[in-house]
Amino acid sequence: MESINTSGRRKTSIARVYFSKGDGKYSINGRDLKNYFQAELLQIKVAQPLKVTENTGKFDIKVNVKGGGLNGQAEAVRLAIAKALCKQNPDFRPALKKEGLLTRDPRMVERKKFGQKKARKRFQFSKR
Repeated sequence: MESINTSGRRKTSIARVYFSKGDGKYSINGRDLKNYFQAELLQIKVAQPLKVTENTGKFDIKVNVKGGGLNGQAEAVRLAIAKALCKQNPDFRPALKKEGLLTRDPRMVERKKFGQKKARKRFQFSKR
């Protein structure tokens, strides 16, 4: 099996995943998973698609991720891994879809409008 390339996005984070058969090594921006995502919750998020499809330790995953914060990056990587698993074996799709791992979360930060303090907050109104 050659390498499978997919991408995932969340907020302003974009993750590109190169997925190939191997022994479960993660390389995220040239660093190890535990080194890049130090919070255990983020490590669990990244590994969730492999756990759902019972493929932990069967694939080597190389990731380039940029933009946003660590949580958005972890969720972008999770989406990209789930998409790669679907490309590799279409039988995984129902299990991943049931867990909501194939859904791109469209929520983004709303832009600030001119004449206002923030996106929706106004400047203080003075009647007199």
